[in-house]
Amino acid sequence: MQPIPIIACFLIALSVGSNDTANALGICIGCRIISFRRAVILFGVFVLIGILLQGRKVMKTVGKDIVEMDLRILGISLLVSAILIIISNWKRLPVSTHQVIIGSLTGSGTALGADVNYGSLFEILLSWVISPLAAFFASLIIYRAMEKTLSKLPFLQIERIIRVLLLGSGIIIAYTTGANELATILGPVIHAGLIDETWAFLGGSFLVFLGAVLLSNRIIETIGKGITALDPYSGFAAQFGAGCCVFLFTTLGMPISTTYCIIGGITGVGMLKGTGTVSVSLLRKIALSWILAPTLAFLTCFAIVRTLI
Repeated sequence: MQPIPIIACFLIALSVGSNDTANALGICIGCRIISFRRAVILFGVFVLIGILLQGRKVMKTVGKDIVEMDLRILGISLLVSAILIIISNWKRLPVSTHQVIIGSLTGSGTALGADVNYGSLFEILLSWVISPLAAFFASLIIYRAMEKTLSKLPFLQIERIIRVLLLGSGIIIAYTTGANELATILGPVIHAGLIDETWAFLGGSFLVFLGAVLLSNRIIETIGKGITALDPYSGFAAQFGAGCCVFLFTTLGMPISTTYCIIGGITGVGMLKGTGTVSVSLLRKIALSWILAPTLAFLTCFAIVRTLI
């Protein structure tokens, strides 16, 4: 059972690369600010920096504070999580790594009668609700502020400034992908003593980069272009609003979804342009995934544990 959590953990890291490159730099790529090749290199570098500098708080929350861990819980939970995340990415549907992993851990732990910290679990669930709403409103505020300040400058100057700012906000998202998303994945196996922290950081970051290179173009199409038409101006407001929210929750040690914060930010600026510019059908599909992903993960792990153990 011992190698299974590590293998599953690294499979999820590969999937995070395919999914979260879109969160960080999908808007930049969609707006033709940076090429795909340069984007994934930049993404990989800042994921590693993020996990090294600020990943330990989130790792503790997921690895120690939610469920009393053992190898059975880890093996089943991470394997089920890896399968669900890979399938979602293949279907081009953005999914929250946090939701799937925490749903799986809670399902396995409940089935085995492990000690589940429902206080910490409630705080995480609350953060899942608050964070995309916060990103939604933050993007609105930022967009309105830009209209009153940057819009007074000459057009070419605005474009140059926004392109630099948009790339900077993408780097913030890449950083928090390491500090939050990758930390969520590595937290359980590191705190269970299954792998050395340094090797986990390096191996996990490399696999996130590899996933970005091989698979991320599928999700980038959805995030960068599918929800609403984005230009660098609105793209920055959406991405910076989301980045600030993710950074704040990361500092608090809360595992939240970068994916849903980005979607909240994009939806916010889309609404300013008019509801007709937003793909409501795609948002319904994403909202359904927001509910189904942790629920399915919980029920699948619960059923497997009760059947096999």
